[in-house]
Amino acid sequence: MTSKPNATECYVYLTMPDSTEAVTAGRFELTADRNGTPLGRFVYGKSYLERADAVELDPVELKLANQVYETTALKGVFGALRDAGPDYWGRLVIERHAGKQQLGELDYLLESPDDRAGALGFGLGQKPPAPRRKFNQTIELAKLQEIAEAIIKDETLPPDAANDQVAELLLIGTSMGGARPKAVVEDKDGLWIAKFNHPKDKWNNARVEYAMLALGRCCGMATAESKIIEVGGRDVLMVKRFDREKTNAGYRRARMVSALTLLRAEDTIQSRDKWSYILLAEELRRISADPKRDAAELFRRMCFNALISNTDDHPRNHAVIAKQRDWRLSPAYDVIPAAQVSVERRDLALACGDYGRYANAKNLLSQSTRFLLPQPEAAELIAIMKDQVKQTWRSVARGAGVSERDCEAISGAFAYEGFDFENPASQLDQ
Repeated sequence: MTSKPNATECYVYLTMPDSTEAVTAGRFELTADRNGTPLGRFVYGKSYLERADAVELDPVELKLANQVYETTALKGVFGALRDAGPDYWGRLVIERHAGKQQLGELDYLLESPDDRAGALGFGLGQKPPAPRRKFNQTIELAKLQEIAEAIIKDETLPPDAANDQVAELLLIGTSMGGARPKAVVEDKDGLWIAKFNHPKDKWNNARVEYAMLALGRCCGMATAESKIIEVGGRDVLMVKRFDREKTNAGYRRARMVSALTLLRAEDTIQSRDKWSYILLAEELRRISADPKRDAAELFRRMCFNALISNTDDHPRNHAVIAKQRDWRLSPAYDVIPAAQVSVERRDLALACGDYGRYANAKNLLSQSTRFLLPQPEAAELIAIMKDQVKQTWRSVARGAGVSERDCEAISGAFAYEGFDFENPASQLDQ
C-alpha cells in the first residue's frame, strides 16, 4: 500500500486540457453523517477557481463554483470520482496487492494507478506527483496475462511476480471497463487496454468483441479503435484509449464520466428506474456541445445493442469525454452479445422506450423524438441497421477471425425473432 490506510481525505488532481501536467483542483473528504451513512464532501481549491483555464470535473454534480458539495450516494463518493476509481477487476487486483488489510472507498481511489480513466488523480500531498512516464509495454503481455490468470484462480503468483509487478497489472481503474481481466499497455502509437479471455468464457471473447466493434462501424457507429494480437498462443483484444493522446511531452488526458454519473444513478436495483436511454438522451441534449449529433449517435448505439443482444449495456458502459472544455459522447466500447435463451423477449440494461427495457423495434421507435429524430427517420435507420446486422454479422465475424464454432454459438443473438414483434405490450407480463 502506498497510501495511509483508511485515510479520510485526499487531494483531487486534474490534468488540464492541452497539458500533460496535473494541477490540484480541490479536496475530497469521506466521513459519515450522524446516522453512520458515508458522507462525501468536495470543494474546489481557491487558487484553482482563480485560474482562467479552470474547468469543471463533471457537468452534473461538481459544477465549477465556490461551494461545498456533499453526497451520500455511491458510499459517499461523487460519481466523477468513482468513475476514476477501480472497477471489479481493479479492486480485485488492489485487494490482492494489499493482502488482508481492510480497505475503504478512499483507499481504492488512492491505490488506483496513474493510467486510470479520464483526467483525474488522487493523492495525500497538496502538490500533484509528476505524471507517470513508464507503462507496461506490449512485450510484457505474456507476463501480465500469467499474473491475471493467477489472480482469477486465486492461485499463488508466479515466482517473478513480486508486489511491484502485481501493481503494474492495475488497469484502467474504472467501472467503465467492466469486470474482465485486463491491463493498460503501451506501444509506439499510445496506450491500449489489453483485454484477456477468461477461462469461463463461452466463446473467444476477444475475437467476438473485436468483431462487434467492427460490425458497429459497419452500422455507422463511432467505436473505439481496436486490434487483436496473439500472446502465448492466445488472443488478446487491444482497445485504444480514447481518453489519452500521446505527445512528445507525455500524454494529454480527456475528462471522462460515465452515464451512471450523468443519470445521477447508482449500481443498485433501487436505482434502476434511472437507468434509461431516454433520460440519457435528455442529459446529452443539455450538456453536449453537439446535442443533435450525440443524441442520434446514442439512438444508433441503443438500436445496435438491441440487434446484437448486448444486454450488458449498463450505464458504466456509456460515457462522455471532454478533450477541451466541451463534453461529447465517447466512442462505443464494451459491446458484445450475451448468451440468450428466449427468442421472444430480450431486455437491455437501460429502458429504451414506452415498453421499458424490451429490445424491440417498436419500443425503440416509441421515444425517437427524445433523441431529436423524427419517427420516419428513426424507423428508416432501424430498418437499415437491422438489414446490415442480419446480412453481414457472420462475414464480419469470420473476417475478424471468429471461428465457425463460435459463430454458431453467438448466431442466435442477431436480430432475434422478438425484435420484430408488432405488439410489444403482449410480452410485458412474460
